[in-house]
Parts: sequence; C-alpha cells; structure tokens
Amino acid sequence: WYGMASVKWLDTIEAIAQPFDGYQMQSYSYRQTKQESGERVDLIRARALMLPPGVPDFLTRARLLKSGPVELQGRAWAGRLAVRRVEVSVDGGEHWAEATLEEKVSPFAWRGWSHPWHATPGQHSLCVRATDSENNTQPMEQDWNIQGMGNNMVHRVDVIVE
Repeated sequence: WYGMASVKWLDTIEAIAQPFDGYQMQSYSYRQTKQESGERVDLIRARALMLPPGVPDFLTRARLLKSGPVELQGRAWAGRLAVRRVEVSVDGGEHWAEATLEEKVSPFAWRGWSHPWHATPGQHSLCVRATDSENNTQPMEQDWNIQGMGNNMVHRVDVIVE
C-alpha cells in the first residue's frame, strides 16, 4: 500500500468487517474532478528507478559521462506483487533490452537490477521500466488525475557522453 495508507504511531487497532471509509480513504482516489469518487488509491504500482550514472551538470540537469562501458543499475518494486521484468532503453524508449534482476529476497522487497551499456559520444535519454507479476508495466506518460496520485511513469535520465 502507499504510505498514506500505512498510519504511523499507532496506539490501538480495531478490526472491522468492511473497508474503512474515513476521510483519507475517500480523498485518496484516482479521479479527474473533485466531484467524482474515482478508484481508491491502495496498492503500489510497478516502479523501477535508475541510479543516475556520471556526474550532474547544474545548468542542464543532465548527467555528464565519459564514453565506454557503463553498468546501469537501480531498484524495482511492485508492492504486493512480484517484479517480473525490468527493461532499459538508451534511446528514449524507442528500443528496450531486458535488465538482469538480482535474487529475490522476498516477493515484496525491492529488486536490484543491472544492465551493461557501452556509452557512445552524444546525448542519450536513458529509461527504465518495471513489469509486475500481473503484467502491469510502467507507462511512458503518466495518466493524469486531479491530485497527481500514483505516479509511476518511466524513469528517464538524460546523459551527455563525451
């Protein structure tokens, strides 16, 4: 579940026979307008993030990198579902290659991933996406909702290779 559904500093727990319908559970929903009820935000969506390679360039916010072999790496998770696959693109999402997943510690733990890349001079848009055990894959563009809930679009890192 997302963090707002995991209340901290509990002092008591009361079991109820139906889903809780308090304020937070009504307001945290995927909806286009404040008037509609929308779909309840609950389970975490598949997500992969990349450790940005190289060093940051302050003005462009891109990463600067020397040409040659680079090990791209990061983490992926999917809440109550398992991460089935992580894919990496070095051309802005035109082509995808499967990354290597680390051993599972638990079906609910983050999974490390890595992918070798031979960086060539020029500008590149590196992307990473995860697919969970129910075949839900991170979208290239995020579905819009009024509160910006559940953002899991493809992680992009722009690099300039010298």
